Amino acid sequence: MNKNRKATREKRGKQLLFSVVFLVLGFMLAFSYRTVGSHMQELDEVQTDLFLQEEQYRGDLITQQERNKELTNELLEKQRKIQEFEENFSNQEENHAVLVEKARDLRLLLGVMPATGAGVKVTLEDADYDPSVQNPNDYIVHESHVLRVINELKIAGAQGLSINGQRINSNSYIKCTGPVIMIDGRTFPAPFIIEAVGDPNVLVPAMQLKGSVIDGLVRDNIVVTLEEMKEIKLSAIRDEV
Repeated sequence: MNKNRKATREKRGKQLLFSVVFLVLGFMLAFSYRTVGSHMQELDEVQTDLFLQEEQYRGDLITQQERNKELTNELLEKQRKIQEFEENFSNQEENHAVLVEKARDLRLLLGVMPATGAGVKVTLEDADYDPSVQNPNDYIVHESHVLRVINELKIAGAQGLSINGQRINSNSYIKCTGPVIMIDGRTFPAPFIIEAVGDPNVLVPAMQLKGSVIDGLVRDNIVVTLEEMKEIKLSAIRDEV
């Protein structure tokens, strides 16, 4: 009997011990699970916040990149417009300068403004002859001779012309009447002095070319003198009736 009671007590003691142990283990496991679960939840919340923040940063970055692209395109467009403006302005300035120069040359040729500068002076004189044996018309200066000199000087780039001080323009009328010539209604005797404002380095060779105007005038028995002038002053055309 005693042995049986003793065995029963030992058995109950062991059961009680195991129950306490299991109870403690269960409590520890429950506490650990709760603690781990809480930490996991906190970790999930932190990760969620980080993810949302990262997504926001990514979205902001994409937006900024798109804006930078728009600004870059806008800058390139403005630079292109500035370049076009500069080119147009440059062309307009060049065109303006060319037009001004052409207008000035035209005014000089029309004789509406004075002309001053280097140039040449061509003097045409009648040749000596014997009226009893020779035809005097073959030895005097005619309007055709004067016109040949005038036209050659114009072609060579003369900017202003005059005959015996009378300014010449594109509409000037030159007519020979015996030993004198009439220019725009005014009469001038020989010798006929033709002055031209222009580059002497161009005008002089143009007049002296072989077979050119001077050679033709000499063949027509005209006395020709060609001088290079450092300065010639031509007045504007006078409004005379």
